[in-house]
Amino acid sequence: MSAGTPKSLPSSGQKSIYDISHPLSSEDTALTPSPDLPHTSSIGDKDLSLPNGTPVDTSSPASSSSLLNRLQLDDELDGETRDLFVVVDDPKKHVSTMETYITYRVTTKTTRTEFDLPEYSVRRRYQDFDWLRNKLEETQPTHLIPPLPEKFVMKGVVDRFSEEFVETRRRALDKFLRRIADHPVLSFNDHFNVFLSAKDLNSYKKQGLALLTKMGESVKYVTGGYKLRARPLEFAAMGDYLDMFTQKLGTIDRIAQRIIKEQSEYVVELREYGPVYSSWATAEGELHQPLEGVSGCVVNCCTALEELMEDMSEDFLPVLREYVLYVESMKNVLKKRDQVQAEYEAKLEAVAFRKEEKTGVPTDVEKCQDRVECFNADLKADWDRWQNNKRQDFRQLLTGMADKNIQYYEKCLAAWESIIPLLQDKQDAKGETN
Repeated sequence: MSAGTPKSLPSSGQKSIYDISHPLSSEDTALTPSPDLPHTSSIGDKDLSLPNGTPVDTSSPASSSSLLNRLQLDDELDGETRDLFVVVDDPKKHVSTMETYITYRVTTKTTRTEFDLPEYSVRRRYQDFDWLRNKLEETQPTHLIPPLPEKFVMKGVVDRFSEEFVETRRRALDKFLRRIADHPVLSFNDHFNVFLSAKDLNSYKKQGLALLTKMGESVKYVTGGYKLRARPLEFAAMGDYLDMFTQKLGTIDRIAQRIIKEQSEYVVELREYGPVYSSWATAEGELHQPLEGVSGCVVNCCTALEELMEDMSEDFLPVLREYVLYVESMKNVLKKRDQVQAEYEAKLEAVAFRKEEKTGVPTDVEKCQDRVECFNADLKADWDRWQNNKRQDFRQLLTGMADKNIQYYEKCLAAWESIIPLLQDKQDAKGETN
């Protein structure tokens, strides 16, 4: 995949709730603000409210500088501008008596007032990225958190300190942070701010959440074994799609792995095949040049195939694996949504059994209903964003794969065409002799 800055895609679906206490967080905590999003045509200038009558403030979040500064940033984006740029590069190996590990430089440039400086450069290792993702899952339970590449690799199969592996992981970590930075809610998370700006991240890890906003920390879904009646059709369709998508990706990944394995074996044969023609040429007179030409042709084809295999391994397979992990993350969010709905249904049934009470719907039932509404809105918006990213990623991936295959076959064609004049010259010379 291209290492350039990917375009940010506008989110769709219902807007998140900004300025009221988020039902999935502690009661005294406000939701992490989202960047300014344009009103959709269905909302207009109307006052919104939840089903229980709670008004929703659709005004812009607290970050007043964001909208002002965006006009000066990145004109290439479609429908959105960005005020936060993050890059992961410069991997370095650290060797100590206790362990050996890789750190990566994380460079941030921003115009947001939530940051004390406009630019930061810190070094982070894999476990720091893992800490960030865990915190995002804890504090933003209604949102889809981008996946990280797997931490462990099979010993003897992949050297995790090899240049190729480290570069593949760097790309994945870079994409992970870019996806968070492009998200209208996750990018404002306090843990993300600390990850990007703190020189000593370990001190924050040890202190826990003492210095940070405790968002969603107290979320617990207690359904008492209650079975969900039925997912709403749109969320059931999401689950069905994810099952199908996982199956197709798994099949493509297995076949691609097998193709690369067979290509590797073919390369080994080609490396033995070419020199045979070269050694044969030493014993021939008139056939010397044509045989040497065939030998060089086979070597060129072998080199072209090695380049194609490298592109498949470094660009194609990692994207497939990322989206397999993405599906797991999405299914996890869907499961949490179902738990909240199950809790709401259980509370409604409990109220129905107490028919003698005529005091209206209890407050805890209303709060649970709010949780369901918030979860639905956030999940729909993240689903649309994920689908947009997926279409962009796979369009770029398949276009790149087509280009690489065309280049491979063009190189092979050029190699074989190069020996035709050698054969024709011999034939013409023989004809003239006769």
